[in-house]
Amino acid sequence: QVQLVESGGGLVQAGGSLRLSCAASGRAFSTYAMGWFRQGPGKERDFVAGISWSGYSTSYGDSVKGRFTISRDKAKNLLYLQMNTLKPEDTAVYYCAASSTGYSSNLGMYDYWGEGTQVTVSS
Repeated sequence: QVQLVESGGGLVQAGGSLRLSCAASGRAFSTYAMGWFRQGPGKERDFVAGISWSGYSTSYGDSVKGRFTISRDKAKNLLYLQMNTLKPEDTAVYYCAASSTGYSSNLGMYDYWGEGTQVTVSS
């Protein structure tokens, strides 16, 4: 069992930066691949970034490549998403998720989800 709690969201101007954190409970956290997803108003939940259990392999959605960086600290049971050069279209609720089978852009591959944190980017 893994419980996930996101934090770090807020209101930021376009061009600014935010760092999201996801705190995980459960001894098995280090064995799970992790992902960040987001859901904007009236939109589907989309893949943002994923990271392997080891932390050595990552993947990003096309819209955030070069601007966002996913990382993890297994010793502290933390997952991060560094978001730079934010745009109004990045406005969404951001969710972290844990997968026992590997990171993927497919929501169905994830076993556990957090409640989300709101990110709002003003123009």
